[in-house]
Amino acid sequence: MAEGYPEAEAKPKAKKPRPLPPPPPPALATASLLVRGAAARVLGLSPGPCGGELQPIWVTEPGCSKITMSFEGTSREPFPKEDAHNALLIALEAETNRLAAGGRIAVFEMDKADAEKKYGEDIYEPKSQRPDRLRLAHLPGAALVEIPNNWSLCASTSDCGKIEFLAREVEAGSKKKPDTMIMAKKKQVFVKFSVGNPDAPAADIGGEMPSEDEAKALTDKSVRVEVLGVDVKDEAKEEPASKAAKSVTEEVKAEGEMVVDPWSVKGKIDYEKLIRDFGSTKISDDLLERIRKITVGSGRVSDLHCWLRRNIFFSHRELDAICALQEKGKPFYLYTGRGPSSAAMHLGHLLPFMFTQWLQKAFDVPLVIQMTDDEKFLWKGEYDPEKGDNLHVYKRFTIENAKDIIACGFDKKKTFIFSDLEYVGHMYPNIVRVWKAITYNTARGAFGFVGESNIGQSAFPAVQAVPSFPSSFNVPFKGDQHLPCLIPCAIDQDPYFRVTRDIAHKLVPKDHPLKGKPSLIHCKFFPPLTGAEGKMAASDENSAIFLTDTPEDIEKKITKYAFSGGRQTAKEQREKGADLDADVSYQWLRFFLDDDAELQKIEEQYGSGQGEDYWSAGQVKKKLIEVLKQMVKKHQEIRASITDEEVAEWMKVRELDF
Repeated sequence: MAEGYPEAEAKPKAKKPRPLPPPPPPALATASLLVRGAAARVLGLSPGPCGGELQPIWVTEPGCSKITMSFEGTSREPFPKEDAHNALLIALEAETNRLAAGGRIAVFEMDKADAEKKYGEDIYEPKSQRPDRLRLAHLPGAALVEIPNNWSLCASTSDCGKIEFLAREVEAGSKKKPDTMIMAKKKQVFVKFSVGNPDAPAADIGGEMPSEDEAKALTDKSVRVEVLGVDVKDEAKEEPASKAAKSVTEEVKAEGEMVVDPWSVKGKIDYEKLIRDFGSTKISDDLLERIRKITVGSGRVSDLHCWLRRNIFFSHRELDAICALQEKGKPFYLYTGRGPSSAAMHLGHLLPFMFTQWLQKAFDVPLVIQMTDDEKFLWKGEYDPEKGDNLHVYKRFTIENAKDIIACGFDKKKTFIFSDLEYVGHMYPNIVRVWKAITYNTARGAFGFVGESNIGQSAFPAVQAVPSFPSSFNVPFKGDQHLPCLIPCAIDQDPYFRVTRDIAHKLVPKDHPLKGKPSLIHCKFFPPLTGAEGKMAASDENSAIFLTDTPEDIEKKITKYAFSGGRQTAKEQREKGADLDADVSYQWLRFFLDDDAELQKIEEQYGSGQGEDYWSAGQVKKKLIEVLKQMVKKHQEIRASITDEEVAEWMKVRELDF
């Protein structure tokens, strides 16, 4: 062969196509389609190919089979455990049989390219061998999927008979061979089902194709059955398609009514259960003593913050590692933030800044404060054809809220306050890295995005994540990329940073002391005036004390709206004492009354109904009014002296002292 021309490579031998497994009876094939459609609606799974791994046990057990589905991509990630499993099983069985109650199934063929263009790729398994022409099955309102070429389906879903999930009590993770649905850590589900009519007649090919709107709703999972007690979506913000899909499981409830996620906090909160569910760690007495030695022992503060002493900050992620670094003289930095949704902040908004100010002083470390004016516009912004949008309103809220934050007493030389709208260029390389590292399925599962979410909402979690990484602050931190980060926050914000911790190693040097993972310290919720469950909301003016309230406003709100745990009569109060867990005035004093001895006196006297100073609800409310008037007045006086020019100095990109 002439020089310069390579020898022809031997052609690889063509692989023989794998033979298709024996087809199931039409009733079983249809039953598997029903289960797939129900799983898409209840579990938030992409339907995928209904052929899946349908095991041919009908050979030995007529009318029975087993189907395996992957949980990857479920919109319920991280998947609920223990008690919540049963609610999902009940809902899945109910939804499967609701779909089986009657309806025509369409089976049709399309060129693969046309099907992808019209319906998207969720109609088949991306890893499977796809022919140029797809055979598709459509179950209206539930599934649009590819099926094997040798399958036949029933003409009607009712031909299947009743579908049963058998032996539901097998434990997740058991070594015993499962014969039921198991929601295990491996994210797989097994369903054994029997059908009533395995010999039902098959449908002819050529059924009616679905509309593009209906196909889209199926493939992006915007049509989904909500399961009460498992779903954590705020019903007030729920999308119309999701509301319409609640048909069968309104009565399905898991035990307990607690709901905690980044969007809503409802019910009576069980903090021990939250620690177990979130996988965080309780702050132990030993860890508190360790913090005391580092902070009080240094002489920077006189005692632990009362919120640590009273277990209000109760949970953490790797706070012990932060302490270990401090004990070796190595620094870290603090990160907290504020979404400026209004010009007036309330006491609940102020809490994280009050505690962060103590942390900064106690550990003598730098701090970055993110003002997410972009986030608030993405979720609450408006557009008027005559006036345009109102982005400028949120920019102004940032300045006004920054004044309240500065009034908390931070060290200006160690503190950088920044607006996302102004500073984003400095963070953008890390934002891109986070976008690259997190799949959309993960983001959708963690943050609840749906088809109607604007693309800015979908992109925003990366903007909130990147202040966790020191390279986002090359100027303030003088190029130090090894600084670990500690984030004080309420525990409902933990899901944001669990996702961040999973990919953190990709954004830091290999010798970063915590592999880039931000450490967290979690706070209990500050209850609204109107009741000790959930947390305070700015949308209900009577549930909150605002930093702009007058002394008269404070007295009126506490007197009229503060929910009392006292008894209905003085006689009953003297006999039984108050319910301190329900009493808002006592709970607020746990936050704002620094004197431990006086708080204990209130607890003993009010809780028992005995004593002279604090045995009644009126006396406890009077004490709270006194404390809040002093605190709010002091804050207002400091804030009044802070100008826009002063705020600009705090927000100037500059080197911090550390």
